[in-house]
Amino acid sequence: MSQAQSDVVGIGSAIVDIIGRCDDAFLAKHGCAKGSMQLVDSVQFAKLYDGMGPGIEASGGSVANTIAGVSSFGGKGVFIGTVADDEFGRIFSHDIRALGVAFNSTPVKGKTPTSRSLILVTPDGERTMNTFLGISTQFEAAQLDEKLIAGGHILYLEGYLFDTPEAKAAFRKGAALAKKAGRKVALSLSDAFCVDRHRDEFLAFIKSDVDIVFANESEITSLYKTTSFDDAVKHAKTDTKLAAITRGAKGSVIVRGTEVHTVAVEPVAKVVDTTGAGDLYAAGFLFGVARNLDLAKAGRLGSIAAAEIISHIGARPEANLAGLAKAKALL
Repeated sequence: MSQAQSDVVGIGSAIVDIIGRCDDAFLAKHGCAKGSMQLVDSVQFAKLYDGMGPGIEASGGSVANTIAGVSSFGGKGVFIGTVADDEFGRIFSHDIRALGVAFNSTPVKGKTPTSRSLILVTPDGERTMNTFLGISTQFEAAQLDEKLIAGGHILYLEGYLFDTPEAKAAFRKGAALAKKAGRKVALSLSDAFCVDRHRDEFLAFIKSDVDIVFANESEITSLYKTTSFDDAVKHAKTDTKLAAITRGAKGSVIVRGTEVHTVAVEPVAKVVDTTGAGDLYAAGFLFGVARNLDLAKAGRLGSIAAAEIISHIGARPEANLAGLAKAKALL
């Protein structure tokens, strides 16, 4: 196996986030389930956008956020995703490249716009996502770059993209290319509603092709149709090679066979916005695995990154994550 040229190659939704503040009454008025991610059409998106206060625009997307975090740790990240040849596509492309991430996807001309997500943050820091999928779901195997995938230590796949047959086929082909090159495959379950839509296929894919699974507590319990976190972890021990499960303020649990690590959260003076906490946890963990750190240290890198991201508005690091990790003697 040749030496990897990058730490993580991510395949995911290329989304521009529009982040704004609101109160619980606004969510109730517009039928938004607090803390959830719901898909909206262009009419619903416009209604929410017109009703909210000032917003901040920044490139986002779950796996794209993770790759940005890998770059902040000093790693080399590559992102593969679909943008349209429009204003939001240019915003996304500029932002992610400015963070040092390799992004070479060609913008697509046509009527389907670049994807965007309206993220409403309540005073308690909880975020409610309203996503207009746009062109990001139009991902297919032809967009895969075999050399990029073979050159990455880990291929990281975003569960949100699993909704179309073309994207599913691309995931399977990407996993096959990674395995052929002797690389690891990681999968984010993305959202409990996403798990509900694809439970059986996710489980089959995890058992056959995935080396690392990322989930939060609601996603892992949804995967196994249980209300018991302990029961879900018991199943994960059997079905996954390695699972990193986040639990908010309770920290995270890392499972590999009979090996279990419980990782505490890093302290934060004030939780401002939880957007991207799981994405940045994945960034630290994947970077640690790519650099051959032990699982407990990789989990701590994840906790450090998650703590940084929830201390401010937005899902991209404002502080240098490598510097934070070095201050804790982890790098």
